[in-house]
Parts: sequence; structure tokens; C-alpha cells
Amino acid sequence: MSTSVRDYYEVLGVGRNASPEEVKGAYRKAALQHHPDKNPGDKHAEEKFKEAAEAYSVLSDPDKRARFDRFGVEGVRGAGGVTGFDPTQFVDFADILGDLFGFASGGDTRASRRTGEDLKADVTLSFEDAGFGSEVSVPIERYERCDACRGRGGRGGAVPLTCPTCRGQGRVQYRQGFFAVARPCPDCTGSGERIKDPCPDCRGDGRTRRARTLTVAIPAGVDDGARLRLTGEGNAGRRDGRPGDLYVFISVTPHEQFRRDGFDVVLTWAIPFHVAALGGALRVPTLHGEATFDVPSGTAAGRVFTLKGKGIPRLDGRGKGDQHVLLTVRVPKKMTHEQKEAVEKLAEAFGSESGTPTKDEKGFFERLKDFLGQ
Repeated sequence: MSTSVRDYYEVLGVGRNASPEEVKGAYRKAALQHHPDKNPGDKHAEEKFKEAAEAYSVLSDPDKRARFDRFGVEGVRGAGGVTGFDPTQFVDFADILGDLFGFASGGDTRASRRTGEDLKADVTLSFEDAGFGSEVSVPIERYERCDACRGRGGRGGAVPLTCPTCRGQGRVQYRQGFFAVARPCPDCTGSGERIKDPCPDCRGDGRTRRARTLTVAIPAGVDDGARLRLTGEGNAGRRDGRPGDLYVFISVTPHEQFRRDGFDVVLTWAIPFHVAALGGALRVPTLHGEATFDVPSGTAAGRVFTLKGKGIPRLDGRGKGDQHVLLTVRVPKKMTHEQKEAVEKLAEAFGSESGTPTKDEKGFFERLKDFLGQ
């Protein structure tokens, strides 16, 4: 650090009453801004980076900070002058510079490094099974705890030893120019452990691969694209580590008659002309069995009738959606002689006048477009 700098608080841009968290945050910001890797060949940025590191090395240490507050920079001078930039501090500050150097923070424990991988499985359901729930068999291959070593990795269940190279930290320090960074330990591949006599069944991994078929309960109301998380059903962790999770991705096959809209069901149903004209009771299928409702006379094509509670069960268990019946009028393409005569007489009685929709008809078609999402 330049000897012209006298106020470490000013270097980091914090007040003299700044908390340790505020000091750390200011240092992170300065380090990310002025790091040499982001500013190649910029000597000014490199100097700023060194100044921020020296300021943090003082203000993050309660004893050094107290001496600095009382005596200024003279209170933290070493025997050979100003304390200066200490590259070894980056090993301790991995949580701050992990974004730059690509290694995990100090909270990276052995257990977290041994956590098993998550797995994915795809399941295809029928429309009804997705709506009402079901149980499905899911075949998977995964790593499970080795029986021979009880997941410990050592022959006969021997417990792994702490790696002497990294002393169980899983990483070692390397110098790069004027600062030091941490890399995964080459002797234990970052696990922090060494196995003197590996288990012959799993070769020290603590787990073996097996094929399993899991029975998965599908809750009522799931839809296409839903994802279920089964905690602990993924790969076992290495050397008795925590298992990962299994994610089940759901696809739903379309139904021949019904279309789903959230928890509601839409059914398009064709009725004969005489029912639309004269009205009457109409029976239609639902997911819960057949249902009957009255169609009033003069019902136009496109009218929607709602059957309450005839839809999909809600995921939260609070009732069901509705079923909407969208009516169309069936016009025969081929008619018998008697049918043709009847239609001709009907045409004479009603006339054949055509034109733009009436006010009521126009409003109806606008509602139909809204319902269909067009």
C-alpha cells in the first residue's frame, strides 16, 4: 500500500463506526471492482486492489483495528515499515473472493462436499390420473450406500483419515503473482479425507450403483409440466454423505373430449338443431360421471353452460374446479329425403334472411371469443 494513504476507513469508503459486516461488504465491492484479472495491465487498479486488501486486513482484525483507531497507521506498522499487502489472507477470505477465483466459501464442510447428486425421472400420466391422483412405478438407477463398508469407504467399515496435505480443508493454497488463491486439494480431490485401505466393493467411494423401482404417489390436481421433489431419493452421498433428491417431471396426455384450463374442464358438445331451437334436457359426460342440465329454447351455437364442482380437484384440497360445456349445433352433411323436406318446410316458415349479427348476437360472439382466448 502506498505510504501516502493514512486512513483505512477512507480506502474502503466506510465510517469509523462501521460494523464488521459493513467492512466486509465494502472490501468485497472494492476487490471485485479493482481485481487485476478484470483490469489487465492497469497498474492503478492493481494498486487500488492492494490498498483495499491491506485496509481490510487491518479493519477486520479487532486488535489491529483498535490500534489503528488509537494510533493511526503507526499503530499497525511492522518492524520493516507499513504492514503491507499480505496475499495469504485470500485463503481465509474465500467467501469474499469466491466469485473471482471460483472456489467455495469457508462454510464448505466435508458433509456438503459429499452430498449426493440429484436425479431426474420422467413420468407420463393420463388426463384422469393427473386430475384425480394415482400411484406410478418409476424405474431408476442410482448410487446407494455400500453394504460392505457401511458407506464409509474403508475396508470393513474403516473410517477415513484426515488428509495430511490440506489438513481436512479440501483445498490448498497456491501463489499467483502477488496474491494467493485456493484450489481443490490434488491428493484428496477436495474431500478433505484419505482412505488408507479402500473398500474393494466400492473402491473407497462408499456407494454402489443399483437399479430400483420406486412407487411414487401423484397428488390429485397435478398438470402437464409439474415437478415433484422426492427428498433423499437421489444418489447417496460419497462416504456416508447426505443423499440427493429425485425430481419427477410430469407429462399429461391430452384427452379426446376434455380440455383443461387450470382446475376447470372444458367440453365442446354438439347438439341437434331441434334441441337448440326447442330446448330440452341435455346429458353430457364429466370426469365424475354423466350430468344433466336444461338447454333453453333458442340456444345459439357457442353458448357456454357451467357445471359447478365437476372439474379437477384443487391441489390444496379445497374443492374442485368447474366444467364448462361449450355448445355447437350439429348440421348434417347428408340428409335423407324426409329430412330434406322437413328442412325446406322449416326454411319456408322461418325465411332465409341473412345479415350482420343483431346486438344480442354480436355480444354473444364477443363473449365466445373471450372464453376461447382468441
